[in-house]
Amino acid sequence: MPGQTLPESKVDVLIVGAGPAGLMAATWMAHTGVNARIIDKRSTKIFNGQADGLQCRSLEIFDSFGFAERVWKEANHMLEICMWNPDENGRIRRSDRIADTPFGISRFQECVLHQGRIERFFLDSIRDASRKTHPIEVERGVLPESLSLDESLAEDAEAYPITIKLRRLSDEEATPEQQGKQVQDGLFRSNLAPDDTDELLKKSKDVGKEGSEEIVKAKYVIGCDGAHSWVRRQLGFEMEGEPTDFVWGVLDIIPITDFPDIRNRCMIHSANSGSLMVIPRENRLVRLYVQLKEVVPDASGRADRSKITPETILAAAQKTLSPYKLTYKYCDWWTGYQIGQRVGKKFSKQTRIFLTGDAVHTHSPKAGQGMNVSMQDSFNLGWKISLVARGIAQRYILATYQSERRRIAQDLIDFDHKFSRLFSGRPAKDLTDEEGISMQEFKEVFLRGAMFTSGLSVDYGASMLVAKPGTAAEQGDGTDVSAKGKQVITKEGLAKNVELGKRFPSFQVLNQSDARPWHFAQWLKSDGRFRIVLFAGAITDAAQRKRIDAFCDSMDKILRKFTPRDQLIDSVVEILTIHSAKRTSVELLKDFPPILHPFSEELGWDYNKVFADDESYHEGHGRAYQNYGVDEEKGCVVVLRPDQYVAYVGALEDVEDLDTYFQNILVQVPDTVK
Repeated sequence: MPGQTLPESKVDVLIVGAGPAGLMAATWMAHTGVNARIIDKRSTKIFNGQADGLQCRSLEIFDSFGFAERVWKEANHMLEICMWNPDENGRIRRSDRIADTPFGISRFQECVLHQGRIERFFLDSIRDASRKTHPIEVERGVLPESLSLDESLAEDAEAYPITIKLRRLSDEEATPEQQGKQVQDGLFRSNLAPDDTDELLKKSKDVGKEGSEEIVKAKYVIGCDGAHSWVRRQLGFEMEGEPTDFVWGVLDIIPITDFPDIRNRCMIHSANSGSLMVIPRENRLVRLYVQLKEVVPDASGRADRSKITPETILAAAQKTLSPYKLTYKYCDWWTGYQIGQRVGKKFSKQTRIFLTGDAVHTHSPKAGQGMNVSMQDSFNLGWKISLVARGIAQRYILATYQSERRRIAQDLIDFDHKFSRLFSGRPAKDLTDEEGISMQEFKEVFLRGAMFTSGLSVDYGASMLVAKPGTAAEQGDGTDVSAKGKQVITKEGLAKNVELGKRFPSFQVLNQSDARPWHFAQWLKSDGRFRIVLFAGAITDAAQRKRIDAFCDSMDKILRKFTPRDQLIDSVVEILTIHSAKRTSVELLKDFPPILHPFSEELGWDYNKVFADDESYHEGHGRAYQNYGVDEEKGCVVVLRPDQYVAYVGALEDVEDLDTYFQNILVQVPDTVK
């Protein structure tokens, strides 16, 4: 109404979009006590279909938030891949079987579970973690209408320089249009559908409901609003890349078929009828990714989505699988999409407004990367914004989000570009068929890409957060993310199997206090804390014990520089210890300095910070020192970022390096600044 004063509020972080990327960001805020809101233009969460593949690293991340076990229990586990190719007579036959996940790379393997269940686990985690601090719940049917940034306040850590106007939609406005009435489809989210944000805003304005608008002042905004990102359009950021002529359909069905590998992941190339991927799902469902050779983009390069129906997708699948039969009585969900690879030029504006997931990179879904890489964008960004918003870390660390994740996005686009073309192409008839695709090359590309698709090959470059030698700008996307102070460089050879910039691997260790075996990564919780892993070595040796005592004395002084006076010494940086002595040869309270098991007036000593690399009663020996490549006598020190990536490796005497590393990142407590 004219002259109406709109309600106004402040929030530290506003998240636009409540898909997996947005929910990952909100989970960080919930687990670290940040005042945040998350909005989504749709009236409900996902209940069917959408993304389903979960790679090793995503499951490790879920475990760090405490809900991997729920996913692992419900999901269908992917163990084997069968490759089917045409024989000399053009009939498809099984040509190979390979493991879906390389052996030993993670304590998890790839699995599939529909996006709706994954979102439910996120929502439960957000609710439970935020209940006692700043309760967070998804505000549905809410659209951003305008967005502005006061750039003069961008570097003021206490300012709320972003103004965003929100509009609430009716239930009818917030419910997406379905092409079919019997079965839910995902075309409204597909890249074949135009963005409907502007249309929804116009309809809502025409109705003009009083009280449906509000003004929000925010410190940070995270745009997780998909390939048609409204936030990206407001910033004027462009995507680089192009669509292809390859159009695919997706069916989630309970199949009735005589195809022998329907419960295995399959990659099927027919002689002339296109390609097909089979993904066995939970509850007897199977997802089919089907190449639609008869749906051809028009002169504008856009395919007609009205030609894509469950019937056309099934007919294409039947042709590819012939002579095997395929039909169904139950279809759970379906969609269609046109393969395209694009990556954003910029991932943030003034490190105040950020874009994650499909808002800054799009690609085909067949390598199982879309949801995984999108969530991992937000996983990379979330802890950084949380630490800065809470005044724990310096603002300039936020530049590492673009430096680290834009390079990963470009690597993904390059892989998907090659993989999708090999998968969509016609198989070569023989060695002289230059236009056809070599099935041997397809297999080799897939096998080489296994570590990449698992999410475990992510290797962040040098920055103030990763103490690698070399130039920060050259190892990222060109952004200068070098430390403001003295550059700290890791010492070589102290942990031979621990790679800087990569996620810290996990091996079995024993709790010193009760002998329980744990995968060490189970103690690397995503709670916003940096961690120092002290490989204490042979602690029963007198000389080594002196080194440990000296290290602990120094660390006590260093950590107090960055720890608020009303909080425990481990609230910003936590020290976890792994020693190589026999567990029964030492005592926690007698042989380990107090900083390694801090005392709380309310809870007493902490019994979950010191571990032994020793034989367990029932589960063998983890050989952690051997697997990490650490000297069992002398040990070493490893610094981990809050996202479990390796930041620094040094000797126990390198406490000055540790002091410098944290001074380059964290904000010193006022009464400790000299």
